[in-house]
Amino acid sequence: MYQVVLFSHKAVGSQVTIREKKVMELVNFVASKEGQLVNIKDIAFITILNILSNSTISIDLVDFEGKGIGEGMRQWIRNYTKLEGVPQLADLYPILDGCTWDFQGTYKKLKDTFERVSDVWRDIINKKRKEISGKYYEGEDFADALIRNGFEDKQINALLMELYSAGTETTITTVEWTLVELLKNPKAMKRLRNEITKVVTIDEGEIMIVKESDLPNLPYLDACMKETLRLHPPAPLLFPHRAVQTCEVMGYRIPRDTQIIVNVWKMARDPEYWNDPSSFKPDRFLDSSIDYKGQDFEFIPFGSGRRICAGQSVALRMLPMIIGSLVHKFELVLPNNMDPIEMNTDDIIDVTVAKKDPLFVIPKMRKS
Repeated sequence: MYQVVLFSHKAVGSQVTIREKKVMELVNFVASKEGQLVNIKDIAFITILNILSNSTISIDLVDFEGKGIGEGMRQWIRNYTKLEGVPQLADLYPILDGCTWDFQGTYKKLKDTFERVSDVWRDIINKKRKEISGKYYEGEDFADALIRNGFEDKQINALLMELYSAGTETTITTVEWTLVELLKNPKAMKRLRNEITKVVTIDEGEIMIVKESDLPNLPYLDACMKETLRLHPPAPLLFPHRAVQTCEVMGYRIPRDTQIIVNVWKMARDPEYWNDPSSFKPDRFLDSSIDYKGQDFEFIPFGSGRRICAGQSVALRMLPMIIGSLVHKFELVLPNNMDPIEMNTDDIIDVTVAKKDPLFVIPKMRKS
């Protein structure tokens, strides 16, 4: 039900104004910080969180100064995601599955973080419950629809937490890695800018963004996104799957209820299917039929089949708008005029694979 309300073609299309407004706010903020250090991951988080919150509860949770009712959510969500990535004894010893003893203390920490984040929107949900009559009305948001369909607070809190954590952590990681790869590959950056300039103008004194209606005319931008997701899939092992029945795959017997881990990172760097797999080459996706739908198994950053990422359609709109707008409007210079090749590109992994050292840049307005 929640996929229809939030991620159907009609729902995603109706939210285009929200996404473009928030990307415009992002670009305006970066412009106000010209010549100053900007943390890419922080500003991307605020933009994406507010896109999601406006679609779900119709408000901004935090501003670019970190203030608002969602102040502190960046760290809470990061902690929640890290805890979800902690290996559990029950995963190794099935006899402990369902055991009420929290040997590692992980579940208590998850519960505490969950309750703390849920407090952020608790008053909003309570207010909505008093106002909603039970009938559909034009312009209702995700929370309105859940309440109208009889969802309890505990269920709504769990859905919102899942959306905000999964939606922000994976997307901000991809924004950061895309800019890292473009900075390291100036020819790709120049080609991308040339493509965008033909579609979106730069006016003196006016902030112009890449709009969703521009995306079909920006094939190289799409190729850059695909190449980043190939090299840096935000969930390199996807989420665990479970075999519903005993089966055989490529000669291996998979017993029923076996937990399956899919290594999409390795698949996307397999030299059998990719030429020079460790290099950033967006051209490989130009005039290629490979897409995100999960049918080309050498490239499945969003998963495949019935369990493919529900938020894929939203992510594929947010990501190129944010990347394209930043690249189009600003020269992004590394601190101390560091050569991008010298950047530390070590990563860290829990559920996502993020750049170990945050990407800081100094934005400079590009001239027409």
